[in-house]
Formats: sequence, C-alpha cells, structure tokens
Amino acid sequence: MIYNDMNKRCESLARYIIENNTTVRDAAKKFGISKSTVHKDITEKLSKENRGLFLDVKKILQQNKSERHLRGGEATKQKYLKAKK
Repeated sequence: MIYNDMNKRCESLARYIIENNTTVRDAAKKFGISKSTVHKDITEKLSKENRGLFLDVKKILQQNKSERHLRGGEATKQKYLKAKK
C-alpha cells in the first residue's frame, strides 16, 4: 500500500493496529514499511494530527510492550521444541 498523504497513512496504520490488536511489526509487514516508520508515524505524526486516535493506539502499543517478553519467551520455547524433534 502506497500513501501519498502522510496523515492518511498514519491514520490507516493506527486503525489497523486498533482493529486487529496487532503489533508494530505486524503493521509494518501489512503496509510494506519498516517498524521504525510505523513507530515514528504513530508517535510523532499522529500524536499531532489526531490526538484521540493516537491515545487509543498508544494503549495497544503499551500493552504490546508489557507483553513482549512473554511472546519472546514463547517463541524461544517453540524454537527449541521444534529443534528437539
């Protein structure tokens, strides 16, 4: 997906993250951009353009941040279980 209007892309990213309760990494894959771009669009640009939407997506980003060690641990566990077989 290519967006000419930066604000439109920021809002689309935020809506995608909210509607799918997804991570920055998954949103980056879906939109074909880097994680850094997603994060910058959300935290810097969207926070200035659409404060309400920013606050909604910020909750999900904070939740993802607090859970990332759990996802990482599970991924490592699965990796070693797979290697054991």
